[in-house]
Parts: sequence; structure tokens; C-alpha cells
Amino acid sequence: MTASRLCFIAASCLGGLLISVGIQAAPSETGDEHFDCRTLAEAEAPTTAQQWFERSLWAGHCYQYNAHAVRIGLDGVRTLTISHDVHDGIERGVASYLDGPPMVFERRGRIGRLGVSGEDGEAPPSPTGIAERADALYRLQLGGEERIANRRALRLDIAPLDSFRFGHRLWLDQATGLTLKQSLLDETGRPLETFQLTTLEQPRLHQGEIRLDRQREAPTDPWRLDWLPEGFTAQPADTRSARHGEEVTHRVYSDGLATLSLFVAPVGETELLAPGLHRLGVSNAAVRHRDLGGKPRQLVVMGELPPRVLLRVADSLVWETP
Repeated sequence: MTASRLCFIAASCLGGLLISVGIQAAPSETGDEHFDCRTLAEAEAPTTAQQWFERSLWAGHCYQYNAHAVRIGLDGVRTLTISHDVHDGIERGVASYLDGPPMVFERRGRIGRLGVSGEDGEAPPSPTGIAERADALYRLQLGGEERIANRRALRLDIAPLDSFRFGHRLWLDQATGLTLKQSLLDETGRPLETFQLTTLEQPRLHQGEIRLDRQREAPTDPWRLDWLPEGFTAQPADTRSARHGEEVTHRVYSDGLATLSLFVAPVGETELLAPGLHRLGVSNAAVRHRDLGGKPRQLVVMGELPPRVLLRVADSLVWETP
């Protein structure tokens, strides 16, 4: 399962600051920022598509639950269990497949930030950044009511305003705001992948705070990207690995809903892939071999985005001359 799908359905890293209904993060006595989940119980009920989206993002952080789910993708159908809890202000989400090769995914941490700190000021918590960008990059529309996992759900359609990203369709639990079902849609509106909860066991609102990640500065790279789709910014992800040398770099960029990863490595220090486009489930990967910085290097750009977007990002990388 991809990290983005786990974030949406289990320990969601997608959150939204409910400014319009009075929900906000605040500094703690120690100076660390935190979010008090108990404010969700006091907030007014959402009425617009934007408010429902924001509520679902915070619900993904603040509700503790166990669930069974089904994943329907290009490689078939698989079932899994999902759990999400909060302990001492730290979230923990676990997804375990019940069929096929045994696979377990775990996410543990604080609420992240959508971007690194820099000239534009402090990076907002990911809920704030996602909520602000969604309205500028996507069209949010409420659909009708349906029954998902024996619960009343409200459909939310999220359609991109350009051709550089895919759309989403969410079914939100009307009682909690949790995402009960999600589909990733290609450029024609065809579902590429669907996740759906089949049972949701007694979701409980966390009666306490969740910590926010600290501000992180952008790493220094000897290269730059001359083009990214509008709204995509560098993410404060820790991508270091003891398996790779210092010249192997991995960067993550996101608009809050869509994410792409960029790998730059000297040829000989990583597995060599055939240049061109590769399909990895619902993700695509663009591979380029280029002479950069006086060495032959392999560039890999991958994500759940149209292939031409990944190719354009790879071709826009420019090595900075010292």
C-alpha cells in the first residue's frame, strides 16, 4: 500500500485547520505547538464542501479506531486491517494485509508540516497548508448521501483545476468526519484505486493533544528544479538512508493531496533502471540518465501523477555550477 493511501485511511498525515469553525493549533506550556482534539467535539457541524474536507483531515488525526478494509487496484483486490491511536501526543497508524504476501505498514509521529521554513515565513502545519491549497488547486463539491460500512456517509468530489494532477472522491462519515472510502481518479475520471472500510469499530475521539512537528529548513542541494506543477513545494521528510552514499539524494514534493518523489544518484551507486516510463501499481516513474556535475547520474521521479508531469519534472533538473 502506498504511503499516501495509508495516510488517508489510517494515521492520516492529511489534516486541515478549521479556521472557519474556530478550531486551531496552539503553543503548549513547553513552547511546542499542539492541537487539542477535544475542540472537534465543540465545533459547529460542517455545511460546505470546504468545511467537510477540513473536518475529515482533522478527524484522521484525532479519532482512535480499529477497522477492516478492502483495497481494489490494478493488481486486484486485497483485504487489510487498520488501526489508529494516540499516545503521549504521538500518533500511530498500522495497516496489515490479510491476504497475499504478508505486509505491515506503520506510521508513527507528530502532525507534519506542509513545507519547509524559508523566506515565505514559517511552514504551516500540514492540516493548515492542505486546506488552504485545496481550494486554489481543486474544485470541491458535495455529492449525495450513501451507506458505507453500515454508516451514513457524505460524498465529496475533489477535481483538479488543471491537468497536472489526479482527482479524488471521498465518502466521509457524517458522525465523525472519518474517510470511509476513497477513490483515486485518472484524467478521464476513471478510478485507478479504491480503498473502502468494511467495518469501523467504535471510533473514539482522543481526549487530549497531538503534537506538531518542529520547523525544518530545506536541505542544501547542488541542483534545482526549474519546473514543478503549481502548488507543489518541498516537504520536510527525512529521506536519509545508511544504504546510500552522500551523493544519493531523495526529495519529496507535494501539493497536499498529490506527492512526487525525486531520486538523484551517480550511476554505479544505485540500481540502474531503463530510461523512460515505468508503471508501479497506480504510481508512475520517469527515469532519465544524464551527465550532471561532471558525472553520469540517474534521475527517478515517481508519484501518482500523469506520466508527462513526471517526465517534465525530471527534464527540468538543472545542476548548479559552483
